[in-house]
Amino acid sequence: MSTPETPPGPEEPRYEPPPSMGKLFGWILLFVVAALAVVLGGIYFT
Repeated sequence: MSTPETPPGPEEPRYEPPPSMGKLFGWILLFVVAALAVVLGGIYFT
């Protein structure tokens, strides 16, 4: 009744995305927020 359990190898990341994707999304979000602040600031001060 002993079944050998093989741990998931690093060559098949199925359950979680690579960590670089989250960092990339963070930078994109930061850029969008900064651009929005610049545009809204320009509209507000004119």
